[in-house]
Amino acid sequence: MKYRGLRGTRDILPEETQVWQRVEEICREIFAGYNYQEIRLPIIEATELFSRSLGTSTDIVEKQMYTFLDKKGRSVTLRPEGTAGVIRSYIQNVLYHQEPISRLYYLGPMYRYERPQAGRYREFYQIGAELIGSESPWADVEIISLVVDCLKKLGLSLSPSPQSSPPRGEGQGKGLKLWINSVGCANCRPRYKEALKKSLESKLSMLCADCQRRFNINPLRVLDCKKDKNFFDNLPASASLPKITDSLCPKCKENFQEIENKLQDIGISYEIDPWLVRGLDYYTRVVFEVKSPELGEEETVIAGGRYDNLSEELGGPSIPALGFSLGMERLIKTLRLNKSSLFETTQQLNLYFICLSEKSAKEATRLSHHLREKNISVVINYGGKSLKAQLRQANNSGANYVAILGEDELTKQVVTLRNMQTHQQQTIPWNSLEDLIRE
Repeated sequence: MKYRGLRGTRDILPEETQVWQRVEEICREIFAGYNYQEIRLPIIEATELFSRSLGTSTDIVEKQMYTFLDKKGRSVTLRPEGTAGVIRSYIQNVLYHQEPISRLYYLGPMYRYERPQAGRYREFYQIGAELIGSESPWADVEIISLVVDCLKKLGLSLSPSPQSSPPRGEGQGKGLKLWINSVGCANCRPRYKEALKKSLESKLSMLCADCQRRFNINPLRVLDCKKDKNFFDNLPASASLPKITDSLCPKCKENFQEIENKLQDIGISYEIDPWLVRGLDYYTRVVFEVKSPELGEEETVIAGGRYDNLSEELGGPSIPALGFSLGMERLIKTLRLNKSSLFETTQQLNLYFICLSEKSAKEATRLSHHLREKNISVVINYGGKSLKAQLRQANNSGANYVAILGEDELTKQVVTLRNMQTHQQQTIPWNSLEDLIRE
């Protein structure tokens, strides 16, 4: 074959796009129930938008961005995530003057140059939502509730779990789980970074080159390293890393406890991962991930948290915000592993025309135009093959009915209509076709 898709990209074929469309429809329904409105963002942005917002020491900025110079020598990047673009648009279009709180959602492709593997592509799709303008803990609970409701409507649910702090790498059982943590604020995070660096000093030679380099730049990135994950997971309790929850300032500690209490009050099951920091530098206070251990190494299906400083960092007003993003490929794989009924739902074909002559093809086209205007789906076989061959193709199409148009039917202005479920056959006038199919 002369041409193939680029490595890390894939074709989503009709059989699967039906599931994708249903997932998108369900998420849109849930978003509408919370009064979130869709925003459509450019796929390409100025590179500085992402380098400033995501953090220069993150894997995304250092290694994974599709960055190039345009014809005027400006550095531009294919978007690696959605939140930075939403906040850029929010500031640029002065949305903060329209409503005190903005509830926005987006969906579409993202791009990261990383090694393709199961559940990870260079072009991947996300659905995300952002709540901008509230610092209330209830806003955090709303975003997490939105995530849980989307999962429920998709036929997935969180595994019941105790509100505890399991050792890193333990207690991750089967089924989807919600993991939460607080990454603190500008007041308490420096104290934790120093405690983390002190703990990592004796282990530094055993870490990967990236972690050794980031040790002084931003030690929190060490906790998010995929290469050293197994090393940290297998540390004995006596050598375990300090927990960020032990370094929180009084305000962050109170905020975290309040969100925990509210989640418990409304019955949302979660567990605390005191080393969860997320892969982006803009997060503050509460962060969360929904993981599916069935997916293996790439187990995070949904992730999000609060990013109160991002608007100001990008040159806008100081406005609190939070949100989440959902990885479509990993979600679809999770649905498949859970034998979701979404895979059983196929697009329904109402009628299949078999044409035995050029004249009958012309009449079938006229009749089909009328039926489609009435929201009845129709396929016409123009193949000119034998009746037997066309019946075989009609059977493979999954159509509810087959209408046969030959010379005799044209003369009498009727069709021979076959019910493909009961195999019963009858002759009916053209003007009765719509009513019979609807019945």
